[in-house]
Amino acid sequence: MFFEYPELLWLLAVPVLLVLHYIYIELAGRRPHLRVSSIGPWKAGGNSVYGVIRHIPMVLRTIALVMMVIAIARPRSSTQMEKIDTEGIDIVLAMDVSTSMLARDFTPDRISAAKDIAIEFIAQRPSDRIGIVVFAGESYTQCPLTTDRATLINLMKEVETGVIDDGTAIGNGLATAVARMQGSDAKSRVVILLTDGVNNSGEITPQNAADIAMTYGVRVYTIGVGANGTAPYPVITPWGVEMKNVEVEIDEDLLRNIAEITGGRYFRATDNTKLSEIYSEINKMEKARTTIDSFPVYKELYYKYGLVALLCLVAEALLSLFVLRRLP
Repeated sequence: MFFEYPELLWLLAVPVLLVLHYIYIELAGRRPHLRVSSIGPWKAGGNSVYGVIRHIPMVLRTIALVMMVIAIARPRSSTQMEKIDTEGIDIVLAMDVSTSMLARDFTPDRISAAKDIAIEFIAQRPSDRIGIVVFAGESYTQCPLTTDRATLINLMKEVETGVIDDGTAIGNGLATAVARMQGSDAKSRVVILLTDGVNNSGEITPQNAADIAMTYGVRVYTIGVGANGTAPYPVITPWGVEMKNVEVEIDEDLLRNIAEITGGRYFRATDNTKLSEIYSEINKMEKARTTIDSFPVYKELYYKYGLVALLCLVAEALLSLFVLRRLP
């Protein structure tokens, strides 16, 4: 424990002086007295219960004053600052949000499964800076690189389809993710690109985006999402929403090529379990050891001393009003 304003502790001299003054008065015999013909009935007065408890208000007042001085000196406690080793890298999650991600070969659908498993991945890496990029016919940054897990998870939950033009601009999505790394000084930088389709839009080709990633030393792990063969997809008809089986088309050669160029790996996820296993595998592979300073966490303690002072003052007031009342 330490004090934010230790110089105020000199005020503790005040209660010390009050106690000395009170003792002087007692020793000097300056007590209330009454002249009577005989002092016999009064001889035991100093040893009675009243003779003892009459000093309690002074004791309580002194304790209250000491506690108030300590409280205004602002006592605090903190954990000790020290250097600690941790494992942390910069990661951008690039996620496809085209309408094909509504297919229900995953539970409940591809986009929901991808979000839930990505949130689990985020929670397992407290030392990393993580960002989110989403893409369909175009791309944008949902969340820049941050260590704020609560904000990151909330923004991941808000990811949905239909917000931007439909399509699959893999090149744009990867290029935007790499752009988020430009100001990064991390030794290891990674993009996890998840898609369920074939590149069919965007101004930047996937090949160019992969070359840019390689130039900046960004490793790309690509994940193809979708069952083998066909997958149930919700289609709006005049009679409501119906499920129709549609062909699953994933450009695996392209995704594999992007991974090879950048030094990453390609994975194929056909269901929730497989996708979760892929994220777990990436989690194990990507470990970069760094040394950082831990920051002290301060805890205020003044309220404890203030509470003791308040209780002492209340106790003194109650004693004076109901126990040690004086005659006018």
